[in-house]
Amino acid sequence: MTQARLPDRLPPVLLSDPEMVTACRARDFAAVFRLLKLAGVYPSLIARACDLTPSRVGEVMAGMRKIEKIDLVERIADGLHIPGHMLGLAARAWEQQPLAPQTRHRLPQPSATTHRLGAPLDPEFFVDHLRCVMPGHYKAANLLGSRHALDSVTRNLQQLDRLQQNAGGRTRDELLGIGARTAEFLGWLHQDLGDFDQAVYWSDRAMEWAQESGDGVMAAYVLFRKSNQATARRNAQQAVGLARAAQRSTGATPRIRALAAQQEAQGHALMGNPRFAQAKFDEAHELAAEQDDSHDDDALDLAYCTPTYIEMQRANCLIELGDPHTAVAMFEAELRALPTIYRNDQGVYLSRLARAYAVSGGPEQAAAAADRALSIAIDTESARTMSELSAAGKALQQWNAVPEVATFTSRLTLMTTTASSRPSAI
Repeated sequence: MTQARLPDRLPPVLLSDPEMVTACRARDFAAVFRLLKLAGVYPSLIARACDLTPSRVGEVMAGMRKIEKIDLVERIADGLHIPGHMLGLAARAWEQQPLAPQTRHRLPQPSATTHRLGAPLDPEFFVDHLRCVMPGHYKAANLLGSRHALDSVTRNLQQLDRLQQNAGGRTRDELLGIGARTAEFLGWLHQDLGDFDQAVYWSDRAMEWAQESGDGVMAAYVLFRKSNQATARRNAQQAVGLARAAQRSTGATPRIRALAAQQEAQGHALMGNPRFAQAKFDEAHELAAEQDDSHDDDALDLAYCTPTYIEMQRANCLIELGDPHTAVAMFEAELRALPTIYRNDQGVYLSRLARAYAVSGGPEQAAAAADRALSIAIDTESARTMSELSAAGKALQQWNAVPEVATFTSRLTLMTTTASSRPSAI
């Protein structure tokens, strides 16, 4: 994959454009970023240049966040090479520096003082560091929500990307290996937060690195993840195709095959094929229940792949297949077995339980489950949970006269309206 580069100077025609001049003078970075995108400087590159996360850049462009802090304004000026006077700043140090031919078209470094007083970061030490900190990021995302891990994981991956560009041999393979796992996890964080463009981008990056380093286990897992993304977008045929590819992969361990099998089952359910769906769920359940002593996938966070997880997915599909009563019983039973650490997923499952109750004619129980899910979603900011709650809310519309339903609907409307209309300052 050819990586985009930011020029050492923006084109004079862009900097002199009246719209750009006006946007910079007002520090309207939503407009600045949009104009840069039109000029071919895309959000992912803006994020790299300014040491921001792609999701933050997207939120600024959408008007959900405002950039007000002076240190961040200066960082953007330096990262994008916008002259200081355009943003009401003093002339930047780089404005007086001639362009060295050998530095053209290179990504800007994160800081002018990086490693100035010390030795460059040792790649092997950084790989060991990532292996130590990733379990903590998994726990933070599971318990508190993906937002709590997003910035740290993004910054780690940016640093890793810089290191691997100049590495070779075994060191490069080590960087690519941990990079593939980190990129896959970053893709999942974005998916949970509702940014599918970034989710797909980082999943593709993870596949690229896994294939380059010969990591068949990771490649198989990314195929499962991409099937999961297809299911979330209700693309049943693609979900089934990718899930089958994951199961055929030589790197697929029993747990990865279990995940891929249940993903194929979800695709069959979306297509209205209950027999195929149930058969694949049965296969996935057996694989998840097996004791796996291979340890081939220990570097991945697959602890969630349990019979409980499989049955939660089966229960959700039973709503699609017209059996909400059985779905309710399964959700209730499996939620009691769900470990506390999976609080983010609990919000999703409670939302699905609420929809199952609503479809089966239990509005009070549906409202109670949905209300619990909404409280979790407020903390975790999970777009997955909010999407499931929206579906539950639609199923509950016929019960608006029930007091518990009216209370939940009011809370959901208030949260949705507030979240969509209030930009955040960064």
